[in-house]
Amino acid sequence: MRRVLVLVASLALLLTGCTSGGEGPDGGVVRLRFQSLAWQQESVDANRQLVEEWNATHPGVQVDYVQGSWDSVHDQLLTSFEGGEAPDIIHDASDDLADFAYGGHLADLRPLLPERLRADIPARSWETTTFGEGVYGVPFLQEPRVIIANRKILESSGIRVPTPEKPWNWSEFRQVTQDLTRTMGPGRYAVAWPLKEPVSVSLNLGISAGGRLFRRDPDGRVTVDFTEADGIVPGTVHDQVVTDRTAPRTTLGSGGSDTLPGLFAGKYAMVPLGFAYRQQIAQQAPEGFEWTVLPAPVGSEGLAQGVSPQTLSIAEDSPHKKEAAQFLDFFLRPPNMVRLARGDWMLPTGTAALADPALHTARDGWATGAAVAEHLRPAPAQSVRGYPEWKDKVATPAFQEYYSGAIDGAELRRRLVEDGNRVLARYQRR
Repeated sequence: MRRVLVLVASLALLLTGCTSGGEGPDGGVVRLRFQSLAWQQESVDANRQLVEEWNATHPGVQVDYVQGSWDSVHDQLLTSFEGGEAPDIIHDASDDLADFAYGGHLADLRPLLPERLRADIPARSWETTTFGEGVYGVPFLQEPRVIIANRKILESSGIRVPTPEKPWNWSEFRQVTQDLTRTMGPGRYAVAWPLKEPVSVSLNLGISAGGRLFRRDPDGRVTVDFTEADGIVPGTVHDQVVTDRTAPRTTLGSGGSDTLPGLFAGKYAMVPLGFAYRQQIAQQAPEGFEWTVLPAPVGSEGLAQGVSPQTLSIAEDSPHKKEAAQFLDFFLRPPNMVRLARGDWMLPTGTAALADPALHTARDGWATGAAVAEHLRPAPAQSVRGYPEWKDKVATPAFQEYYSGAIDGAELRRRLVEDGNRVLARYQRR
């Protein structure tokens, strides 16, 4: 089925034009293809409106909007790169760029981007798209992980409600879930962990406890080293599910959306989710449901957590890199970045956009997310060649079995380190 999706996506690109941009029968007009992965209607609308505004004011450089999909983007892009049919402007995520950047498929943006854009985005965000000496994407939207909670259950329990200024630590979070589950009654749980995709959650939240997992030697070689700090967050989740039974096993194979009915019904008091899920909650919550956004628990590194921002890149084979960069400069002006962030219910990387008052309101938890955004760091997997294979073949099944209680912590460590390093070694020899 996956191969069918990739083929369909590739054919869709071919139908939009047989070359990557170009000057055709339009009187010398440059045509650029922009493949967007926006999927929520507000986000799609914001992307399309910005493309229309550009086209209305730039008759010599027209942008064609191409709808892509997060579900198949890696394989679809690989097919299009190999076939010479890649879009000029590519929407993706930073943790998917390493192989494409090292493979020579993406343009180095350093000589193309204006100083305004380079200065507006913090260095820590640019690190997520820097591979070797080059910069191969513009990080523009970021999504911290937060806890969405049933306000009435929390307030009636009498527990301390965390804030960005005084969050729970991981030990306190475990105790809170024990206390909360006792007050909720049989068949109800303090927290539900939707871990269908467990790797990014485990690694990115692990940064707060001092975990890194991937170690880079002075010669650039990357290895996996699962330390005590790396085990704090996975250990907390494991204990909540297996030992304390304050979190159900049944949600471990679920996506975030699958847990929302249980949250609305009061079966779960809290669900850790990506910041963008607030849109679904705002739209789908039943009348009278009161919810709040809490910061994720913290460890030795405070509110820090890893993030893989959404990115915009330019294909190396594009004959119109200069024009593509001009479009990116327009697309990512601060007011436009705010529109994109609000459309996706995420947060902008740009400092000017992030300072916009609209992103600091208490309504829908914007202020909590904005406070956490200042502490976001590059996800541990950034720039690791072979990460997609390591994640799919080693880390995902290992974490899933550990969280369900099928294996213990020692076996989790063995798989991540021994099996994982064998996978990564193949890529570092290339």
